[in-house]
Amino acid sequence: MSSILTNNGAMVALQTLKSVNSSLSDTTSAISTGKKVANAKQNAAVWAISKTMESDVNGFKSVKESLSLGESTVAVARNATETVTDLLGQMKERIVAAQGDNVDRTKLQAEVSDLRDQIGSVVGAAQFNGLNLVDGSTASTDVLASLDRDNAGNVTASSITVNGQDLSSGGYTANDVFAAGGGGATVSGNGDTFTNSLDAGNNDTITIQDGATPWAAGDKITLNIGDQQASYTVTTADLASGTPADVVAVGLKNAIDNLGIAGMTVDYDSGTPGQLDITNGGTTDMTISGQFKNAGSGGLADLANIDVSTSGGATAALASIEGLITTSIDAAAAFGTVESRISTQSDFVGKLSDSLTSGIGGMVDADMEETSARLQALQVQQQLATQSLSIANQAPQQLLSLFR
Repeated sequence: MSSILTNNGAMVALQTLKSVNSSLSDTTSAISTGKKVANAKQNAAVWAISKTMESDVNGFKSVKESLSLGESTVAVARNATETVTDLLGQMKERIVAAQGDNVDRTKLQAEVSDLRDQIGSVVGAAQFNGLNLVDGSTASTDVLASLDRDNAGNVTASSITVNGQDLSSGGYTANDVFAAGGGGATVSGNGDTFTNSLDAGNNDTITIQDGATPWAAGDKITLNIGDQQASYTVTTADLASGTPADVVAVGLKNAIDNLGIAGMTVDYDSGTPGQLDITNGGTTDMTISGQFKNAGSGGLADLANIDVSTSGGATAALASIEGLITTSIDAAAAFGTVESRISTQSDFVGKLSDSLTSGIGGMVDADMEETSARLQALQVQQQLATQSLSIANQAPQQLLSLFR
């Protein structure tokens, strides 16, 4: 039966054309975006999974940066400990040489002191982004290593703990060592540190006194005069003398005299224990500052006690240096182990991130070869559906011939 009110053929052709146009629209979108699932409407489940995985990939980028920062920090510490080990090896050479009787122990001790100062410089400078793992200031630090997601979707962060290695030979501590004043000086501080402004033509008195905390071998008293420095390190013999303050004062006087500062004279008053009278006979105002450094309890604290200027000291130093070298080697090995672990974790995180990215692509990326073939097929179907709809719409016209 034919009807001019209901054209079933046209309805079928129209629905076919709509379906083809919808598929063509999806295919065109896939070609333009490169994704077969570009939004939640197209496939809510796949889109949700892909977005969760994408957030994890973004998180792993931050983890990778954290691992790189941690690896660099540990690398600095490892290089420092390896350098300290080399310097201790050089110090051992001087100590071994000092075992003989026909050697200039004074010069060897000067070299040992220089190496000791260099070790202190290396330990103090071994910081990365403000974090020093070798000077005893950091017990441990955590390096973000991963983001772990469980079956319930809960995410937790895991870290690699890096333990600090204390290779310090001592630190500054509060101890009432200095008493300064008199003459034309302007004094600030005192105690374990002080600063005096000594004008030209004036004098000042500085008194070295026994600290509130008993002195120990290796304690160091330093005076900065202008841009030069004089220092003295307390020895076991000084403590045995019963008047270490006097010995230190004399030692500082000799150190200042050796600087050869024009117009500067230093007198030691044996009637006043530990007192130095410093006169600035030059024409330039000067600043004098002092600082006390205790032997400390760091891993290299025994460095302060190494003194090869005597036969007995050289023998004792040979026993001490082995322990110091072992300490620095152990520290370097510890840093090397954790640096290797961080590097391995960094490689794993990079590969994991790549795998997740590949998995996301497998879920949402369009197969461009397949999409291209589908586009051509849909374009042909669209043309045929349009032609079919046109033919179906012409069917009612045939009923006019029945009324002629």
